[in-house]
Amino acid sequence: MQQQKHRSGFVNIVGNPNVGKSTLMNRLVGEKLSIITPKSQTTRHRIIGIVNTPEYQVVYSDTPGVLRPNYKLQEQMLNFSLSALDDADVLLYVTDVVEKTDKNDEFLSKVQRLNLPVLLLINKIDQTTQTELEKMVDTWHEMLPDAEIYPISALNNFSIDRVQKRILELLPESPPYFEKDALTDKPARFFVNEIIREKALLLYQKEVPYSIEAIVEEFKEETDIIRIRAIILVERDTQKGIVIGHKGESLKRLG
Repeated sequence: MQQQKHRSGFVNIVGNPNVGKSTLMNRLVGEKLSIITPKSQTTRHRIIGIVNTPEYQVVYSDTPGVLRPNYKLQEQMLNFSLSALDDADVLLYVTDVVEKTDKNDEFLSKVQRLNLPVLLLINKIDQTTQTELEKMVDTWHEMLPDAEIYPISALNNFSIDRVQKRILELLPESPPYFEKDALTDKPARFFVNEIIREKALLLYQKEVPYSIEAIVEEFKEETDIIRIRAIILVERDTQKGIVIGHKGESLKRLG
C-alpha cells in the first residue's frame, strides 16, 4: 500500500476590518490566538497559528484588516496584509454580508491577479436572507471569477468544516515547515501583550485603546500561578489618568 505523502502549506487570511478574520482564524486553529473585539483595527500584527496531524501541517496567518493608511502604524499593518499575498499557498479572502463589494478596490485588484487558489468566504450569513446571500454570491463571482465561494458563519461554526476540507485538498506535498508540536511562531510574552491590548480595547473609549501598547518586562511560570509585570505605554500624558482611573480602578480592571 502506497504511503500517503505529507502536505504542508501557508494559508493566509486577508480582508477588510471587522469581517471576522480573527474569529475565523481561532476557529480554524482550534485555539484563541487572535484577539477579538467589536472595534476595527484590533489585529495589529501578523499572527501565525499551526495545525498539525501526521499527514499534514497547515500554517494559518491572520493579518490586520486592509485599510488606507493614515499614520505609520496603519502603514505597517497594511504591509502585513500585502505581504500575505506573496507567500501564500492558499488565500482566504474574508468578506461579510454587510460590507460593499467595491470596498478597497486597489487591494482587491491585487487579489484578482494572484496565481494561487483563492477561497472567498462570505461571513456572518446568519445576518442576512437567502435571497440577499444569493445576490452577493453572484456579485462576488463577477468580481473574482476564479475564486471558490463559501458562505460561512465563523462565530457559529457553519461550513467551516467544508473550508478546512478544501484547504487540505489544495495544500502542496511538502515536509513540515515547523516542529510538529508547534502551535504558533510567537512567544508567550507576545500573547500576554495581546491579551492586555484586547482588554484595553474593551475597557477604554475613543482613541485611548488605539494609543496603548504593552511591554511585558517579567514573565514567571510558577507551580500554581503565572507572575507578569508589564508596562503600559500611551501616546500622551493626558491619557495616563484615563488608563489609571480614579484611585487606580481602571488599571485594576485592565490587570
